[in-house]
Amino acid sequence: MAEGFDGPDDTPPTGAGANLLLGCGLPAAWADQNQWRILETAWGDGQNFLHSWAAWRADAKRPRMLHFIALSAEAVAAEAVLRAAAQHPELQSLAQTLAEQCWGLLPGVHRLRFEGGRVLLTLGIGDAPTLLREQAWTVDSIFLNASVAEHWVERADLHAFKALARCCRRGTRLATDAPSTGGAALAQYGFQMDAAHDSSPDTLPKPAQLSARFDPDWEPRGPRANAQPTPPMRCVVIGAGVAGAACAASLARRGWQVQVLDTGTTPAAGASSLPVGVFAPHLSPDDNLFSRLSRSGVRAMLQQCAELLRAGVDWCASGVLERRPAGHLGLPADWGASPGADWSQKASAETLLAAGLPQEDSACWHARAGWARPARLVAALLTQPGIAWRAEAQVAHLQRVTGQAGDAAPVWQLLDTQGQAVAEAELVVLAAGAASNALLADMAVPLLPLQPVRGQMSWGRQNAQSAWLPPFPVNGNGGLVAHVPMEGGGHAWHMGSTFERDVAHLPLTEDERAAAHVSNWQHLHALLPQAATALQSAFDPADSAAVHSVQAWASVRCTARDRLPIVGPLNPTNLPGLWVCTAMGARGLTRAVLCGELLAARLHGEPLPVESRLARAMSSERCLPKGAQIPFH
Repeated sequence: MAEGFDGPDDTPPTGAGANLLLGCGLPAAWADQNQWRILETAWGDGQNFLHSWAAWRADAKRPRMLHFIALSAEAVAAEAVLRAAAQHPELQSLAQTLAEQCWGLLPGVHRLRFEGGRVLLTLGIGDAPTLLREQAWTVDSIFLNASVAEHWVERADLHAFKALARCCRRGTRLATDAPSTGGAALAQYGFQMDAAHDSSPDTLPKPAQLSARFDPDWEPRGPRANAQPTPPMRCVVIGAGVAGAACAASLARRGWQVQVLDTGTTPAAGASSLPVGVFAPHLSPDDNLFSRLSRSGVRAMLQQCAELLRAGVDWCASGVLERRPAGHLGLPADWGASPGADWSQKASAETLLAAGLPQEDSACWHARAGWARPARLVAALLTQPGIAWRAEAQVAHLQRVTGQAGDAAPVWQLLDTQGQAVAEAELVVLAAGAASNALLADMAVPLLPLQPVRGQMSWGRQNAQSAWLPPFPVNGNGGLVAHVPMEGGGHAWHMGSTFERDVAHLPLTEDERAAAHVSNWQHLHALLPQAATALQSAFDPADSAAVHSVQAWASVRCTARDRLPIVGPLNPTNLPGLWVCTAMGARGLTRAVLCGELLAARLHGEPLPVESRLARAMSSERCLPKGAQIPFH
């Protein structure tokens, strides 16, 4: 038994729920693989996922990564998972862990994370054939539920079977609990039926009554048809902020040996040195792309912080109050009757009172949100196995060279200002914010549409006057985070920060610093008048002590012109192995962990952690000039 999973609950699953696994030749088929991808066409009560997870835990030869994709026409209910698992004592602890993540599952694609990120559940909520076509998954095993197959046959929906077949590589195994339903359609689209099975214990037990292998007589077409997963190799990440650290951790989890280089003397020396930041959903009445992306990012952030950081010290899932324009809460219609209420609701009178706001104020309460210290997150991510961090590493140029061995594949060399190699690897990820373009200036790739944004945060130690400040972050036009523990004791408040587009000069002059403090206090006065009054003395230029009570933090963030992250390859044809993950903007804590997983998923041909259209909107491919754009895969 592999380390970390031996125990009484690690018994191989038995019974009806395990038979689809057997029908797909599992767990033997996934032995010693780097990853394995299972698709289930109907979630039901989640028992097939739990059996697969239990089989993975019990297998000494389990794959490094287990992906399980499950489709459901409606939101997954935690109660149904727990109720069904009550009949399987060996699954109950896993069911409880799963149920704790079954919240806020609106239509779309959701990523739930287990076992430190090595078991990933991708839930698709919506119409199954549509999701199959849009997401373009590639999988190794398929659990075809009888009810789904019967529905497709009744509707004569051959396009659904075709979409299922397009998710297969040659050799993908399929098992179903329907003995004959859909067999003809499956055969039409390239599945070879296995020899008939009886129900004796030493063959294929019921209810998995049909199994098949995708092995068409024709050569499948398309970019996924013969794609091979990228094996783990060496990677250099340039930039040790939250984006670079998140990429490094996601790749190391998949077996890569990762070096993280930065010009700073410590990790998170740039914009990620922010004393404290907020992560929260974005609201829009039409639930637009930004809103959907923000929720996926917050979920990923919550999962990662819960694994790595100390609650109440390094981070806090406190919830966030957002003040809104009068009469414009920003919530979609019927939001309160949907799983969206798990995310955001109209703020209650008690919440407004705690913030010192009138009960008639227009504000939303984000229950799944909070604050975190970015540098603490970066440090925790960089301590993951397989990651080496190097300080004061000056990279001036990238070049692709032939490997040292005669038959070795080409590698990227990273050269310093003297032309000396400081590192080499098969993969390079640029996560250096606006500085990323300096490394692209002499390469055959367009510069990225990046924009520097300078900002200053004002902060200070809490005293008797500020002890009552809101117990949760408040944002809107400006923001306040109070009650953040300080080194050596006490708590601090933080407000701001300013937002100066196309300004990259640091450090700020004394006049600029003073002006930024005034701007932050003015925004706070409009956002939280009572809090601003309590903190006014810290900003009073007539008070000589004020100079010492208010502190400043300033840095330059990086955003794209369309305000979306940039993630993906820069030129896979001419510059293979050169990728980018940058432009997190002012929402780095909301986006970075998700973007690290998105980069790793694209690189390895894994299920994406978001809808394809969201991934496409964040892709590096969109940054190419018209006429030079390459397809998104």
